[in-house]
Amino acid sequence: MRKKVCIALAQILCQQGNKKENIETIRKNVTKAKAEGAQLVIFPELSLTGYVVRDQIFELAERIPGPATRIIEKLAREHQLHIVFGMPEVSEKAQAVLFNSAVLVGPKGLIGKYHKMYLPTHSVFEEKRYFRPGYQVAVFETTFGKIGLIICYDIYFPEVSRLTRLKGAQLIACISASPGPRRSFFETLTVARAIENNAFLAYVNMAGIQDGLQFWGGSRLVGPAGGIIAQAKYDEQDLVIAQIDPSDARAAEAFIPALRDLRPELFDKLKEDAENL
Repeated sequence: MRKKVCIALAQILCQQGNKKENIETIRKNVTKAKAEGAQLVIFPELSLTGYVVRDQIFELAERIPGPATRIIEKLAREHQLHIVFGMPEVSEKAQAVLFNSAVLVGPKGLIGKYHKMYLPTHSVFEEKRYFRPGYQVAVFETTFGKIGLIICYDIYFPEVSRLTRLKGAQLIACISASPGPRRSFFETLTVARAIENNAFLAYVNMAGIQDGLQFWGGSRLVGPAGGIIAQAKYDEQDLVIAQIDPSDARAAEAFIPALRDLRPELFDKLKEDAENL
């Protein structure tokens, strides 16, 4: 990343099970973001379908590429920018296997996708009932630098962000559908992941109520030294646009060279001890 990049955090309320309406919301936000100079627009987890759709997920899920991704690709081409959004994906190998996926498209079409690694199945969450976990980090080259994708609960596990950063990501995009009681956790973790990886982190959450579940919004862009570059409103839809400056990453790395001081030999110990839990 050599130049400043203008990023839009599109904090939307998704309509449950209504892909047509959600695509229209995506279109409106992309159009507005482009008018304000955005080069990258990021939407929440499962922004294509809404989060609380339960068994309807099997009817709503699509392959990638598929009808929905082609529409979003067309938007990216028309506006000459990049878009990250979330959707339920049907596996290429088996119709009954679904992934909770993040998708990156650009002016030239589909760039790549990521499968959520950590599926919360506790409290109000039941993702393991519907999805299979992913096993690979996802980092993609764009015209303005390397972007890594993670999804919501993944941020609780530092190894996901660390592996994403070690694969070259200069910006980590974390798309999310987090309800209100977890707000303080995410506000702490987004800052921690940015600092410990000397990376920019864009966190984009849903906002509003779906099926009685309140999503707290609070999307934010965090700098590599932990400073909040931009912050969206709480509990309501918002579109926040801000720039990131690669010189901030260089300054943060000089101040605390956390990546330089990594001790990879400890990773094997981590694996060994984790297997004994």
